Amino acid sequence: MSNNDDVLLSVRDLKLHFPIEEGVLFKRVTGHIRAVDGVNFEIRRGETLGLVGESGCGKSTTARAIAQLYPATAGEIVLNGSDLTKANAHDLLRHRKDIQMVFQDPYASLNPRMTVRDIIAEPMQIFVNRGLMSMSGTEIDKRVEELMEKVGLNKHFKNRYPHEFSGGQRQRIGIARALMLNPQLILADEPVSALDVSIQSQILNLLRDLQKEFHLTYLFIAHDLAVIKYISDRVAVMYLGVIVEVAESETLYDEPMHPYTQALLSAIPIPDPEVEGHRNRIILTGDVPSPDKERNGCYFYDRCPKRMPHCKENVPALKEVKPGHHTACFLYFEATPENVVRSAPQQEVVSRG
Repeated sequence: MSNNDDVLLSVRDLKLHFPIEEGVLFKRVTGHIRAVDGVNFEIRRGETLGLVGESGCGKSTTARAIAQLYPATAGEIVLNGSDLTKANAHDLLRHRKDIQMVFQDPYASLNPRMTVRDIIAEPMQIFVNRGLMSMSGTEIDKRVEELMEKVGLNKHFKNRYPHEFSGGQRQRIGIARALMLNPQLILADEPVSALDVSIQSQILNLLRDLQKEFHLTYLFIAHDLAVIKYISDRVAVMYLGVIVEVAESETLYDEPMHPYTQALLSAIPIPDPEVEGHRNRIILTGDVPSPDKERNGCYFYDRCPKRMPHCKENVPALKEVKPGHHTACFLYFEATPENVVRSAPQQEVVSRG
């Protein structure tokens, strides 16, 4: 684990369950969707942690829970030593300036009735109106113009509306808005997935440049493995609401340990016909299980080509199996009580055969 002074954000056993309701007049809860079901990771100051996984695995929900857009069902979200899940409304507002978000859809995340100036200035204006910061209108205007130039937009366009900009330009507006309060952590929720490939590289390079200049820390969410490899220092792999592997970016791509990570990476095409023709693809069978039931065994059990009998009865903990390399898989450690998160009722924990 990292030195506590180096850790900006620590997420501990985070769970986010959404109720399933039935009935029209008299609604009753019949179950829960376990969108996030016990996530653990840390982000060090100044680094980029990539969060990757299939669509629907809980990546965006995790980011929104960190930003306190969704209240956590259980667990801790510790920013600079303060647990956001236990903060009152006033303290939470103060912490919000340290966490900002860049959303996936640059068309839906900007208010079409507001000018670019007002969109970028809005976070600062909220803090000024509530007496948490002191800044004049002229100073806010100057700050907006500075940020527009930082993200590659002409400051003379500040009185235009979002529909007058392209998708890439709109995402630059969203990035400028996120920077308005000088945050420490940026939650980038698939910020390039809706953009053309040529524009994607420009936005990725912009994010890297801004990180160096403003000493930013990123949680970068994507399902594109090439994008994650390019921008991330470390990578966390998510499946069905849990983290199954975390490692340095280069290490994870060169030596994936979890069977799910191995299958994901085997799907990346290699631009060499000779190599591509001889490598083994790992084809996963079956569908991702429904997240509406608690699982007493490994979350990947139903699709895993390397599953063992005790994987069905025990949920593996995320363990460090090599220096800096964590995985949740009984291929690398025994299913003893300290290595198990949860077991099936009335089942003994067994050793790896």
